[in-house]
Amino acid sequence: MKSPLIPLIACLLLPAAVSAQEADVGAELYRAHCATCHGIEARGNGPMAPALLLRPPNLRELARRNDGTFPTTRVVMRIDGRDPLVSHGSPMPVYGDFFDGDDTATKAETGQPIMTSRPIVDLLAFLENIQE
Repeated sequence: MKSPLIPLIACLLLPAAVSAQEADVGAELYRAHCATCHGIEARGNGPMAPALLLRPPNLRELARRNDGTFPTTRVVMRIDGRDPLVSHGSPMPVYGDFFDGDDTATKAETGQPIMTSRPIVDLLAFLENIQE
């Protein structure tokens, strides 16, 4: 049985800055799963963007649109499906099941721990690194 304290302790020990390795892995995941809609440069202009009812956001401006704070919780919940977004008659593709398994704690923008998966933490690192 897993102790519920292990993710909390892991979250408290997380480094403040994201590692280059996490961001590199996140960039690969982004290209494979996100660029079709959000674009290679994450500006919301992927080849599928014109077919969507809601234009994909420019992911380089997430922090700017959130008063300078990267919206970690909102990003995690959009990716894993806890906060679905209807864009083309159905929710944004939910990658929670695809990225499921490797439970990892990270810090929300409030400093509180949030549980997600290692691939989503890697995507977060990539997205945080590309903020303008």
